Amino acid sequence: MAEPLATTPNERLLTHPELDALEFPGCRPVHISPERIAEHEDRFEFWDVRTEVAMVCEPVTTWHEQPAQRLRGLATLISMARGSPIETYGRADLTVVGPKGEPRRIMQADQSLFLSEQPDWIIKVGKDALPDVVLEVDLNTDVRQGKLSLYEAWGFPEVWVDVPDKVRLEARSNRQPGLTIYVRSPQGFHESPVSSAFPSWTAREIHRGLNEHTLSKETAAAVRRVGRALGSAEGTSPDEHPYVSEVRGESWAQGRSEGGVQILRSFVERALRRRGIALTTSVAELVAQADDASVEALVDAVLACKDEADFLRLLDRPASP
Repeated sequence: MAEPLATTPNERLLTHPELDALEFPGCRPVHISPERIAEHEDRFEFWDVRTEVAMVCEPVTTWHEQPAQRLRGLATLISMARGSPIETYGRADLTVVGPKGEPRRIMQADQSLFLSEQPDWIIKVGKDALPDVVLEVDLNTDVRQGKLSLYEAWGFPEVWVDVPDKVRLEARSNRQPGLTIYVRSPQGFHESPVSSAFPSWTAREIHRGLNEHTLSKETAAAVRRVGRALGSAEGTSPDEHPYVSEVRGESWAQGRSEGGVQILRSFVERALRRRGIALTTSVAELVAQADDASVEALVDAVLACKDEADFLRLLDRPASP
């Protein structure tokens, strides 16, 4: 998880960037008092205590919501390959607080990703650890003119801005579909073709994953690669993820159940044949009836027996009449 921006005074977070320098295309101002903001349930882009105004973008369409929800699903797949959880928060308040802990400025991202600790729903900027990545979906908006400046000033480590493929259907937009990764450096944000938080995951791969209707082989391979890279760096593996471990156990048991007898029959037949021992009806029936509980004993008997009678004796079975 990204560390808080401890070197930035809280007062600077309250005043920079200046409100006059911020624009929120596609949004309308809505008055919300400080007393009501804590109970406000509707989504907004930004709120400031001095103006008591929230910038609200409406309506929120499915075309806007889908990339954020798909990112949550992709993060789940990455966490499975990684072997440890990734927390996703779509409505967490990213809040600058005053001396008494009261909210002074609030932003809401479309999706926030945390690679380690589970945060609270209210993340206090300058005090709490920040999300490793936040996603903004620009369908009818343009976060570059307002929110991106706030993310940069507040010390966020990485911001993804996705212009969905569906933007082609919006006559009002002149944006080209695609995803831009902004990574923080000492000089501020710079564009990067590859994520810093999710090693080797490219902007092109992320955009494809957020905009395809069903999970493609290319996206599945990408998230598996990214998850394994994270796990390798942290010393974790898929088997440490409870769901993956359970599924693998079930698959192994099913494989043993469906194919184990046939594999065992082949092994026993070859082993007995090489030792010059005939495969009788009794032996064939015994192998066909073998299950997981008797596999080890059967293999031990094959390796230790002198003849068919000895094989059956070791298994405590009577010989053929």
